[in-house]
Amino acid sequence: MPHRRTASSSGTGELLHKLEDLTGRVLDRVKFQQARVELATELQRQVLAARLPVLPSLHAAGRYAPARAGLDIGGDWYDGFTMPDGSVGFAIGDVQGHDVEAAALMGQVRICLRAVATATTDPAEVLRRTNDLLVSMDSGLFVTCSFLRFDPVTSELAEARAGHVPAVWAGADGRCDIVLNDGGLPLGIQCGETYPSTRRQLTGVGVFVLLTDGVVEGPGHPIEEGLERVASLARDAWRGAPDELAGRIVKVADHTGHRDDAAVLVLRYGGLQPQRQDEG
Repeated sequence: MPHRRTASSSGTGELLHKLEDLTGRVLDRVKFQQARVELATELQRQVLAARLPVLPSLHAAGRYAPARAGLDIGGDWYDGFTMPDGSVGFAIGDVQGHDVEAAALMGQVRICLRAVATATTDPAEVLRRTNDLLVSMDSGLFVTCSFLRFDPVTSELAEARAGHVPAVWAGADGRCDIVLNDGGLPLGIQCGETYPSTRRQLTGVGVFVLLTDGVVEGPGHPIEEGLERVASLARDAWRGAPDELAGRIVKVADHTGHRDDAAVLVLRYGGLQPQRQDEG
């Protein structure tokens, strides 16, 4: 007598089929997400591995620490490049969010800044034009950013901020300052936004420190305390190599319990010897 298929066995078969189909879909999504993460990670690696310009009167060093939660990628970055008029541009920024989209937009913003800087080297104008480009892209994300122009002939440093964390400055004479100059809205929010700029003559020897909020702010840790800690480090260690100071400053994030990315860019000026281009 042939075995008759019961309702129970039929239901089990359908359940197994559904589980198999669901498993296949989950695996496809996992593979897709892994591909996106790998692409964003490689983009971030290429950006942060870019060589910073070296001048006889100014040396730059950057450091980056990934977030402690979520994907091991994010939207923090720093950059430095020579502009058409012989001056040098430096940028540091933080894209809203901590995901693949943030990392992708980070790459786009970096390219926008470099492209705009071929037409104008004024920091305020660079940020204004970049902001209008980002608004037209309608990504739904915003970006905080500081852009600086250093003129090696006059030793003038010009800076403009778009909703970004203040810089920290320390000189050989013991003076130290958290640079609370006026700024504009973050990039990508409102078309036509303007960005005030400030100018500073870099005389003597000292350091100018740029950073993202992941370095100085965390759960239960006010940004003011983090900035004071950075200022103390800059005041005491400006004589050392910029790479050493950048390494010490990025570790401030360990005291804030940060969950965000953390990026640091240190500019040390004055009293420096020319460095060969093949040196790190």
